[in-house]
Amino acid sequence: MAASELRSSPQTPAASSQNVLDVERLSVAYGNVLAVRDVSLHVAPGTIVTVIGPNGAGKTTLLAAIAGLLPAQGMVRCFGEAASPWTVEERVRRGLVLVPEKRELFASMSVADNLHLGGFSRRRDAGNAARLADVYARFPRLAERREQWAGTLSGGERQMLALGRALMAAPKLLLLDEPSLGLAPLVVRDIFSIIATLRSAGVAVLLVEQNARAALQVADYGYVLETGELALEGPSAALASNPRVAETYLGQGGKRRDAR
Repeated sequence: MAASELRSSPQTPAASSQNVLDVERLSVAYGNVLAVRDVSLHVAPGTIVTVIGPNGAGKTTLLAAIAGLLPAQGMVRCFGEAASPWTVEERVRRGLVLVPEKRELFASMSVADNLHLGGFSRRRDAGNAARLADVYARFPRLAERREQWAGTLSGGERQMLALGRALMAAPKLLLLDEPSLGLAPLVVRDIFSIIATLRSAGVAVLLVEQNARAALQVADYGYVLETGELALEGPSAALASNPRVAETYLGQGGKRRDAR
C-alpha cells in the first residue's frame, strides 16, 4: 500500500468539533532548529491513535507542545476549543493529561501519595475516592504497595503508577510518551493490555511509542513521524501491512527478502 493510499483512506480522521484533539500544522523549534514541522493529526473520542517513528523524530516534542509545555506555532484544539490560551494546569483540569517518558514520579513519596497528587486538580470533586478505588482495581499491585515509596518500585510498577496517577485527573484525552521504555516484554504486554482497556472506559489516547508493533496492535489509527514531519498515516492495520513500515519499524524486511 502506497503512502498516498494510506492518506486517502476513507477512514482517515478529519478536523471536527466532535474530536477530542485536532492539531493543525503544528511546528516546534529549539532555537534555530525546527524539531516538528507542519504536523496535523486528529483523535476522535474513545479511540487510540499512535505516533511511531525513530529516535529523534520529534515524537516527545510533539506531545510536549500539545500538553502546553513547549511554545509552538499552529493550532491545537482540544474538546472543540482552541487550547492556546490555556495554561498547563488548565489543560489538565479540562481533561488533557500527559504521562511523560521518564514517568516523573515523586520517588520519596508513597504510592498512595503519588496517586493523591494526581487527583489534585480534582480535589474539590467528590469522585476522587471512586477514582482511587478504580485505579487500585486496575492495578492491584499498586494497592498492595500503596505505602511503599515510589522510588523502590520496579520499572513496570513505576509505569503502572504513572498511568494510575494520570487517571486520577479524570482524563478525557491521555497523552502517553513511550510507556514501554525500558520494560521487559511480558511487562510491555501487560501495560498495553491496560492501555487497550482505556478505550472501553471512554478515554481517548494519543500514544507515542518506538515499539511500533505493540503500538499498531493496540491503536485504531497511526501516524509515522520522521525527522519532524509526517511521512505516512492511516488505519493501524493498513500501516502494519505497508511494506515500508513493515521493513523499517516491524523488522520484517529480512523475511520478505528470504521469501523472494
